[in-house]
Amino acid sequence: MAIIVIDGISLEVPDNKNVLECALENGIYIPHLCHHPDLPENGSCRMCIVEVEGQEGVTTSCTLRAKDGMVITTKSDRINKLRKLSMELLLASHPEDCSTCPKYGDCELQTLIQYIGASTGRLHSRVKGFKENTENPLLIHDMNRCVLCGRCVRACNDLRKVGVLQYNQNDMETYVGTLHDKLLKDVNCRFCTACAEVCPTGTIRDKLQAMNTEYTKEELIVPCRTECPAHTDIPRYIRFVKEGDCDAAAAVVREKVPFPHTLGLICTQACRTKCKRSEVSEGMSIREIKRYAAEHDTGKYWKGKGKQLPDTGKKVCVVGGGPAGLTAAYYLRKQGHDVTIKEALPAMGGMMSYGIPSYRLPREVVAKEVKVIEDQGVKMETGVKVEKPVELLNEYDAVLMTIGNHMGVRLPMKGNHLPEVLVNITFLRQASLGQETGMGKRVVVLGGGNVAFDCARTAKRLGAEEIHLACLEARDVMTADEEEITQAEEEGIFVHPAQTFERITGTEEGHVTGVDFMNVRKFYFDENRRPVIEKEEGSEHHIDCDTVIFATGQWADLTEEAGLEQGRGNSIVVDENKNTSVKGIFAAGDCIYGTKSVIMAIESGREAATEIDKFLGGDGDISEVLAPPQFADPAIGVIEGFGDLKAVGKKILPAKEREDNFNQFDFGICDSDICAETGRCLQCDLRTQIHGARLWTQYS
Repeated sequence: MAIIVIDGISLEVPDNKNVLECALENGIYIPHLCHHPDLPENGSCRMCIVEVEGQEGVTTSCTLRAKDGMVITTKSDRINKLRKLSMELLLASHPEDCSTCPKYGDCELQTLIQYIGASTGRLHSRVKGFKENTENPLLIHDMNRCVLCGRCVRACNDLRKVGVLQYNQNDMETYVGTLHDKLLKDVNCRFCTACAEVCPTGTIRDKLQAMNTEYTKEELIVPCRTECPAHTDIPRYIRFVKEGDCDAAAAVVREKVPFPHTLGLICTQACRTKCKRSEVSEGMSIREIKRYAAEHDTGKYWKGKGKQLPDTGKKVCVVGGGPAGLTAAYYLRKQGHDVTIKEALPAMGGMMSYGIPSYRLPREVVAKEVKVIEDQGVKMETGVKVEKPVELLNEYDAVLMTIGNHMGVRLPMKGNHLPEVLVNITFLRQASLGQETGMGKRVVVLGGGNVAFDCARTAKRLGAEEIHLACLEARDVMTADEEEITQAEEEGIFVHPAQTFERITGTEEGHVTGVDFMNVRKFYFDENRRPVIEKEEGSEHHIDCDTVIFATGQWADLTEEAGLEQGRGNSIVVDENKNTSVKGIFAAGDCIYGTKSVIMAIESGREAATEIDKFLGGDGDISEVLAPPQFADPAIGVIEGFGDLKAVGKKILPAKEREDNFNQFDFGICDSDICAETGRCLQCDLRTQIHGARLWTQYS
């Protein structure tokens, strides 16, 4: 250790540590621009100059090493004049349009100008004349704003070990660019965006700025984690899978959700829609990576090792054993409460067991993950339908309604009452239970979401000879997953987008003969969210069938006798804390917001568990850490052709081998390909490890 004196203040600091860091860590501000705590020093900006007693002239404090007995001065007339001169030299070639700069209000250079008191009046200014480069994914390069601090070059070369950025020179200017000014993708950039993070001006910046969105900066930096309803730490578990530690990866997922394998098979992947990788080539196969982790998980980090608080003596009844109810019950039990689930159907799982076909989600997967919740101590009662939840308050301290949406909707159109007109949920449930569905040989499914395709593909597997699926939406805006649409077409299902359902036709005896349609010229929602449909004149046409399946929405199976305030579609009205109109009764999942997804139901169940725990006297903190610590190496290095790497394909059986049975046909990413797929990740979260700017306003 060394004793040094800075501006009369005696400090004990590590010997040979740079003086600038010594000062900043002790609350003494020395102006700086090229310095960054995560990068090697280069002393180029000359803002951090100081005087050392016994030495001639000034020296940059970022390159000055602490030695015992040093006496340092950071402010003097000479220092102030030299700093101002250095700043004015920088500003001579820097645009003056601060108010129009995207970095305005968050620019280190701007605050430094205020501190030093420099102006642009004394020196002759010049315009660099660089064209703003917007051709790269994710980033904008505007070298007119560059002050040659070198942070971006050091971040790329020294911090990331990628080596894409370098100093170039044209006839007039030195500037930062790539070899031969190639696009970033062509020089193997890893698109980690560390360069944008360390840039003190608006020179290298993100195309999408937080100020233009409702998101925080960190939410924009790691959009997959942000878009996941449960905010699962996706980059962390992808890295674990890449390292070959599936146990740790599965534990990361289980820190947020109790159904990693289920989600690995059927998650709607909101995360992938915002994956930054998709702007470079193709988005990450996040769902398949999660599935791989779950399928190779031994439970090493979570079985018997998670949170379990002491019993509180409080009792909770969860009505409905779907993903929302099971999730809430699991975390409420971990908080120490006595929890009982009452489920109307023969088995737990809700739509996971009775709505999603088994070829997509094998029932043994659901049963295995439900068993984990039961082993946690949650009591489960099946075949019990609760009609009057208010009465449960006589026995329980709190009640949670998670009954889902198990009642299909028939559109108000001619012929909807005919006996061969079926509804989605009933049809899928009967098929799942092996019961007679009443389906004929020629089927028309009305609807364009995933449930509609589940109905159509289930009908195919039950022996229907001709299946048509029609929906209002145009092909490019259909709500079903693209994978569902493509696989259905491969299985011989005819898809008819942009169609209105005019009427269901029938015989005099009252049996379905088909459906009349018209082509949709335009379909949109007005300012009041009411649908507006413009039909194409003279486009009437008919499709023959003997069965029609409505797949146009679901409602909660709930009557007024339940005693709860209800909204549109039989939904249960709740406030922001999941409270219903009856104190002590809460609600979560599809029954409060409509049919969405399993991952949204899981998150809704987590939120309900938090609120109920608070209601029962707890702190509402259901968080837990299961996975081991992870070292995320910032030195990601070079990967040849990284920008052009495409998503790894999955092993999927051909249509002829899958269309006549309910066996699983999608086997995900194989062992030999998983490392390649995880290696495509941009590791956006590494950027959050980079220290933020420390402005002079933060120091006394």
